[in-house]
Amino acid sequence: MSRIILWLVGLAYIINALVMWFIPHFWYETVPGITMMGPFNLHFIRDIGLAYLVGGAGLIYGIRNSGIAVFAAVWPAFHAVYHIFIFFGRGAPLDAIFAINLLLIQMPAWASLWAAWSRRWD
Repeated sequence: MSRIILWLVGLAYIINALVMWFIPHFWYETVPGITMMGPFNLHFIRDIGLAYLVGGAGLIYGIRNSGIAVFAAVWPAFHAVYHIFIFFGRGAPLDAIFAINLLLIQMPAWASLWAAWSRRWD
């Protein structure tokens, strides 16, 4: 199960990275809540895209090397923690931004961290 999670989350992160790199305006305009974070910033979006690319590749490579998988899962976990603070800073509303945060940030981050950590014993 952990291998499937690492593969799926890694692939999703790589796809997200490619969208952020090649069609950043689309990413900025379609992901709920992004426009609330400030004006479009190509440099920042592509920087984050690179972090997702490295994390995704690390998770996939981590199927064979558990140490790499754990390392690759750390940034998404920190990113998820930051988004928890944002959620409470917004007053904890159960809205579309919350749903996107839960589905696209929280669940993949914590699932991949669990999967990476559990691979240490394979």
